Amino acid sequence: MIWFWVGFIALIVLFLALDLGVFHRKAHAVTMKEALTWSAVWITTSLLFSVFIYFSYSNHWLGIGLDPVTKIAHTSGPKAMSMYLTGYVLEWSLSVDNIFVMALIFGYFKIPAIHQHRVLFWGILGAIVMRGIFIALGSTIVAKFDWVLYVFGAFLIFTAIKMMFSNAEADPSKSTILKLVYRYLPVSDHLDGEKFITRNVQVKHAHIGWALTPLAVTLIIIEATDVVFAVDSIPAIFGVTQDPLLVFTSNIFAILGLRSMYFALAGLLDRFHLLKFSLALILLLVGLKMVTHHWHKKIPFFFDNLSYITLGTIVVILIAGVALSLAIPKKEKEPA
Repeated sequence: MIWFWVGFIALIVLFLALDLGVFHRKAHAVTMKEALTWSAVWITTSLLFSVFIYFSYSNHWLGIGLDPVTKIAHTSGPKAMSMYLTGYVLEWSLSVDNIFVMALIFGYFKIPAIHQHRVLFWGILGAIVMRGIFIALGSTIVAKFDWVLYVFGAFLIFTAIKMMFSNAEADPSKSTILKLVYRYLPVSDHLDGEKFITRNVQVKHAHIGWALTPLAVTLIIIEATDVVFAVDSIPAIFGVTQDPLLVFTSNIFAILGLRSMYFALAGLLDRFHLLKFSLALILLLVGLKMVTHHWHKKIPFFFDNLSYITLGTIVVILIAGVALSLAIPKKEKEPA
């Protein structure tokens, strides 16, 4: 298995190097056409990886799908593929809420479109590292303490109910992290090209050697926001599978496509105003699945096909949210 992890991490590093070093070497505003093209590339890559999951679990390449102690297969190829796709769709759908917050953050700091891709690139890189740490810790805890799944499930149910009845919008100016940054670090009011740190600047009527640019502050807030979203998404994917390989790979592929999805959907988010309720229903579904996981085995047909049922239900809920959003336009607020 160690060689799989080495190969997978090397593949992700290659993707990121090609992205920043070749395809987006020159700063530019990402067009809708470019965003849709890259979204298609990432989705296709993620689906192709599901084919690898199918055959690797069926044939146990590199020991994949075998219990490390007993060497007995615990998941079939088709079932592993369905759990991977369910995790991918789940993480991808939960990212929509993250995209809305990113748009608010970029608007608050007045980051030009030409620099947004660079901020998101490093934001995604940090998110991959943090998700890896969270997943490793979560896998260890779940393996040792099975009752934690009940805690995760209850938390997701609480989050879903809160999401359904909350109309509050994210406000970057109220961020505790932002207040700490401005209190303890020198911050410039002006951009310095693509730089995150600028030198020889005037801050609060004092001449200092260096200061963070608005790009750096935006990156810090985006990273902090991703930690908050990970608190929801990581427990949710453990409701689909506790296999670290499936949890990590589905999560990472969903994150890799987040930037292109942002540029494709950022301007259309208001049209999908009912999608929030779809995401809340998905979290509620996964939460209920986690708190009832000990009873699943009492219904053989349900238990044997649970991964397929979960995947189908999530897709239906998402499609319904998009369709209803387009069929029932959002009411415009009347001017004060």
